Amino acid sequence: MDAKSQLLLRNPSHFAGTVLLAGLPADDLLKALPQAFGWSWQMDAYTPLTRSTDGRCHFGIEPPSTEFAAAVLFLPKSREQTDYLLTQLAARLAGRPLYLVGEKRAGIERAAKQLQAFGSPHKIDSARHCQLWRVLVEQSPPAPVLGEWTKHYRVPLADGELRVISLPGVFAHGHLDAGTALLLEQLNALPRGPILDFGCGAGVLGAALARRYPDQSVTLLDSCAFALHSAHLTLAANSVEAKVQAACGIADAKQDFAAIISNPPFHQGIATCYQTTEDLLREARSHLVRGGELRIVANRFLKYPPILSQYLGSCETMAERGGFHVLRAVNQRAK
Repeated sequence: MDAKSQLLLRNPSHFAGTVLLAGLPADDLLKALPQAFGWSWQMDAYTPLTRSTDGRCHFGIEPPSTEFAAAVLFLPKSREQTDYLLTQLAARLAGRPLYLVGEKRAGIERAAKQLQAFGSPHKIDSARHCQLWRVLVEQSPPAPVLGEWTKHYRVPLADGELRVISLPGVFAHGHLDAGTALLLEQLNALPRGPILDFGCGAGVLGAALARRYPDQSVTLLDSCAFALHSAHLTLAANSVEAKVQAACGIADAKQDFAAIISNPPFHQGIATCYQTTEDLLREARSHLVRGGELRIVANRFLKYPPILSQYLGSCETMAERGGFHVLRAVNQRAK
């Protein structure tokens, strides 16, 4: 069981009632707290939780409508997302306790100061490099208006300016990252047929693809509810249409694609995690037509070309800049 979950279970008197566990890990904490229910914005955590806890978990960017006596926020990576989530919870908890739990290396002591906006926080417990904080919500804020938490920026492209809208917690919130910028320059001459933007984030690549290839279907896939909502906003801002899909990984992409485009993730929370990307590289063949292409951008220190060559049959570097390279692999093998 996750160390943060164990810290909660060390303090059972605080969590015996109808507690909302926000951003909880995919472990047995909900089973151990039968009156609690969960709120997750990560599909890869939500899916196993909802299967094992009789539907006591909600997926989305806002908390469930169910009333709760207290709430626990598992500290996310982004400070802006922490602000948004604490505000969402505190708005529903006037006169009731709000807890924050997280790892020391993730900045729990700094984040605990954000609780001061609602009352006088104090530390409940500390163990296994994690801390648990509590505040009684004495100053309950108004429920946050989602539009006030978005960031807008514009990306100049050869076929016109692209408007991007992102929410807190989405990769490269409020700006275009260098890897995506390089990949945007390498989207020409894709094979005809359906296109997948894997790990779409705020929808930069997906919106650019939908505009450049209007007669081809485009799917944007991500595991994060905040990214999916941002992608919807970005598509609408550019008056283009595409399918937006929540998924745990490439295995959830059902369609055979002519091209898969990705700036793939390699972080999970504060930890480095290559599993999602390595699954993509190994399983892309199962989701590409013969002759279909996978184009990804990655840090040059990541040794992806041998994996691509092994599973797809060829790999070339299309462009390099600033520590990134764009790789192109063509599926030369039958499924």
